[in-house]
Amino acid sequence: MNSTALEIAHKFNGSVEGDSNVILTTLSKIEDASEGSLSFLSNPKYIPFLKNTNASAILVPNDLKINETLNTTLIRVKNPYNDFSKLLTEISNEKKIGISGIHPSAILGKNVTIGKNVYVGPNVIIDDNTIIENDIHLSSNCSIGDNVIIKEKSFVFTNVSILSKTEIGKNCVIHSGAVIGSDGFGFTKNKSGKNNKIPHLGNVIVCDNVEIGANTTIDRATLGSTKIGYGVKLDNLVQIAHNVEIGEYTMIAAQTGIAGSTKIGSRCKIGGQVGIGGHLILGDDIQIQGQTGVTRNIKTGSVIQGTPSLDFNSYYRSFSLFKKLPDLYKRIIKLEKL
Repeated sequence: MNSTALEIAHKFNGSVEGDSNVILTTLSKIEDASEGSLSFLSNPKYIPFLKNTNASAILVPNDLKINETLNTTLIRVKNPYNDFSKLLTEISNEKKIGISGIHPSAILGKNVTIGKNVYVGPNVIIDDNTIIENDIHLSSNCSIGDNVIIKEKSFVFTNVSILSKTEIGKNCVIHSGAVIGSDGFGFTKNKSGKNNKIPHLGNVIVCDNVEIGANTTIDRATLGSTKIGYGVKLDNLVQIAHNVEIGEYTMIAAQTGIAGSTKIGSRCKIGGQVGIGGHLILGDDIQIQGQTGVTRNIKTGSVIQGTPSLDFNSYYRSFSLFKKLPDLYKRIIKLEKL
């Protein structure tokens, strides 16, 4: 990054207050910034940092009122947080440009197709009949199974396993340690009471623009496909079981587990440590608060919390009564003694 405040302002249809020619070379948090840094302010609680920050420029909202003189340049934009995020993305993409080639320690199977501008890192293994399209980055120690398709401009970090017949869409990001396409958890008991494993012969389909967090696991389908929709964002340590389907733009926070054959709609927001039972249908635009246990079908637009899950408002009304139970118990004991 090497831009003036004025260039940043033009990029986001903003305006400059202060030195429009100040050179910005890095992005920083407002409280930790140094000379040459560009920072942002969107949360009012960080306003006190404006006076003493060492940032050379700060992205601030158009309507932010400041009643004192500052030593830093302000770049007024409509949405500082979104614009700062775009700059972070640009810098991240710049680091990926120009890296290509196959490391000597990589192992490629039979009939592997490698596109243009592909990087295959140290100790990567690619099995037979796999297709790696253009502009793909496979970091070190990745294992790519047979008959896999990874579409263009996807980035795979270190130690990722993408197993047989998995399909990865365009512009996907898969973080370290993720496992995509492993067997689901399915067993039947035989006459002697032993558990017999159910074969999982399906696959996983990941659509375009999906991000999969570190150490997240997505199981292959028993038959058919486990499907992750367009633009879905999965945090670290998410478990998605066999035959689950997740609609477009849904976001799922860390340590959530989804049992087999459940269908989740589009644009849902699922908090951390949520448990979702199997064979359920969850509609679109649902919000599930952290640590909720979902054991029933959920209608479109619902906001739920608790275990078992309740409507969000009902949960908090119930919780307010729950907190009063010890006092109510004491009052009942006193009344019984009268």
